[in-house]
Amino acid sequence: MEQTEKTPPAPAPSARVLVAQPARLGLNLFWRTFIMIGMLLTTSAVGWLMTVRSVDLEPRATQTAQQIASLVNLSRAALVYSDSITRYALIKTLAEEEGVRILPRERSDVVVDMPRGQLADRVTKELRTRLGSQTVVASSVNGEQGLWIGFDIDHDAYWLLTNQSRLNQMDGTTWLVWVLMASLLSLAGAAAMAGLVNLPLKQLLAAIGKVHKGDFQAGQLDESVTTKEIREVNIGFNRMAEQMAKVEQERTVMLAGLSHDLRTPLARLRLEVEMSVPDAEAQKYMAADIEQLDGIINKFMDYARPDSAHPTIVQLADVVQTCVYPYLNSHEMMMCIDVPDALRVKADEVELARVISNLIENARRYGKSPNSNITELTITAKAEGSVVHLQIYDRGNGVPAAILSRLTQPFFRADEARTSAAGSGLGLAIVKKVVEHMGGKLMLGNHEQGGLVADVILPRVK
Repeated sequence: MEQTEKTPPAPAPSARVLVAQPARLGLNLFWRTFIMIGMLLTTSAVGWLMTVRSVDLEPRATQTAQQIASLVNLSRAALVYSDSITRYALIKTLAEEEGVRILPRERSDVVVDMPRGQLADRVTKELRTRLGSQTVVASSVNGEQGLWIGFDIDHDAYWLLTNQSRLNQMDGTTWLVWVLMASLLSLAGAAAMAGLVNLPLKQLLAAIGKVHKGDFQAGQLDESVTTKEIREVNIGFNRMAEQMAKVEQERTVMLAGLSHDLRTPLARLRLEVEMSVPDAEAQKYMAADIEQLDGIINKFMDYARPDSAHPTIVQLADVVQTCVYPYLNSHEMMMCIDVPDALRVKADEVELARVISNLIENARRYGKSPNSNITELTITAKAEGSVVHLQIYDRGNGVPAAILSRLTQPFFRADEARTSAAGSGLGLAIVKKVVEHMGGKLMLGNHEQGGLVADVILPRVK
């Protein structure tokens, strides 16, 4: 719907001014807790593995040297004290069972020393302590790889050859696998612990959202959870929600009862004015005062009644057209309307009409241009992503920026420029309440060229 009624005011830029905010790391509580606990557990696991590796080195070197020295001593005893048949059988058994061979050592042997390493150096040192300082430890003799130990028996030299794997340490790949496994287990534990903290908070946040919308029953939390602290928080929250529901119910009953009880004396006053006041002018003003009181009572009833919005798909242009129709021939207003026909929103059609009518009436009463007695009103709508912005703004004096956030409080009245007309102070409070129950949001601001801007943000239907 794009139309112009009477003389439209000049278009003006948006009334909202966005202030740049410093960039923040977008991490919620779960990820913050997960990262902190994960880093702590991973660091602890890696530190523990490195400590085990360091502490295990000395005992392992001693044990390995002791085993090799025992084999050398056993081999020496077999060569010295056994007869030829027994010696042969013993050497054969050592070769088959222990993987140990006894070979003569020649001067012409090509010997390759044992490569340097923490474990190899410690084992070599320990062997020379146990077997003598002249003990030879080699990694290859005449091109054959293995762990070669050279020893003497009565000036005869021999080699003991065994598997070099006795000196092998866990390589880098093995340690990396251990570190990765420890890290994965640490992260899994961190996720579990973060979930234990985050899940109750998410449930509490969801319950707060329901209570904020007035759904006190659906906002109840589980009071049978195992964790004592969370159970106490849930019980306290439920008692608070029950008390708020009771207060809300009492407030609703009080306002409704008060409004209902006032109508009877007002009806009598109206009848007495018509029958007892001879002065037509005085009768007119007294009747206007009674109508004003009746209008305030209607506002009380609107604000006090339970919310019953049932959002459906609504053609926004049709609702706006219905709401502005009573004002099209008014000499007090000049209206410019720019609402595309294709825009659809998710809202309750009746409640949305109440919202728009309330905002138009608010502008008619309080948004008159400073230099005239006419309200210049502009209604626009545009889609932005998943929402639709319906803006209604006048060319009045606006309101001080310091009290913008208080305009939607019940019974709050703004400055004199906007309170010259009578009212209950509930109009914008009702608008905010209805819009939020339809899943929308109400934003108020001052226009750059003067006047108040009401921005109704509603879910868009594509």
